[in-house]
Amino acid sequence: MKKTLIAMLATSALTAPAVAQDVPQIGAAVYGLNAEFMQIWSAALEEHPAVQEGLVDITIFDGRYDALVQQEQFETMITQEFDAIIFVPIDIEAGATAVEAASEAGIPVVGSNTRVNSDLLHSYVGSDDVRSGYMLARYVLDQIGCEGNVVILEGPIGQSAQISRLEGNMQALAECPDVNILEQQTANWSRAEAQTLMENWLTSHDGEIDGVIGQNDEMALGAIEAIRAAGLSVDDFAVAGIDGITDALVAVQGGDMASILQDARAQAQGALDVALAAVKDDYEPMSDIWTSYTDMPWNAGADAEYSVPWTPVNDENVEALLATRQ
Repeated sequence: MKKTLIAMLATSALTAPAVAQDVPQIGAAVYGLNAEFMQIWSAALEEHPAVQEGLVDITIFDGRYDALVQQEQFETMITQEFDAIIFVPIDIEAGATAVEAASEAGIPVVGSNTRVNSDLLHSYVGSDDVRSGYMLARYVLDQIGCEGNVVILEGPIGQSAQISRLEGNMQALAECPDVNILEQQTANWSRAEAQTLMENWLTSHDGEIDGVIGQNDEMALGAIEAIRAAGLSVDDFAVAGIDGITDALVAVQGGDMASILQDARAQAQGALDVALAAVKDDYEPMSDIWTSYTDMPWNAGADAEYSVPWTPVNDENVEALLATRQ
């Protein structure tokens, strides 16, 4: 039978669950489960056919947006001799220590969604955040005609998505020298933090902000809430985000913002297939994501990196995407 645990914090060793000897035990250490995107990612992991059929035992750890918590959770998984670990790190540098410890214990680590600066990673299944950062900013810049003023809402400083998406943002902004960055600050992927920042910026830059580059949907939605709370029209701003979470899909449908879908299901299920291939001989992938993305071949699960494509959300696909959230 499948056994799933959401571990909030491992300050002491957890009691190892009893599992059949021939069933691999794989842990998923994710940076945090407060926001919808990682909830979608985690749910997709639990919906993987191998999990549903009881062929693997999955433990999901909530890292609570804290690198130290994630390090402690790795120590727990090492102590309990997990067969493999799927890692979604909060910090690109700090996470390397955890990967090194697992590698020394002979436990393969498969990265997913966010990156860690380590050459000991077994493989990585995620998406090109530089590309999404460029696409995000380019949309906003096109909407404002490559002129005017923008603000940038960044992810947690030091996380790979923040670093890479900002790089992509700057590539796009370099193509529009007449656009000024009025403000640039982290809102930690949080809708509430982004709303507070945007409220302050609307006051300090009254009538000056033309575009909002939100490095994720939660922050873009927070900016929209601030705009409405100030009695302003969202139509007067170009707002965009990344992830394709449910509220963002609704906002795209309503014409309030743009979004780029990050396929959490493909990232999570792809990472589990790769992790299983690392611990089981002659494993064939069980998720259908490998047939959905024909330009991402399986290659026996042996590639160092698997890049899941981005999908811009538009009028043609938004209803179908919303239908998947029912």
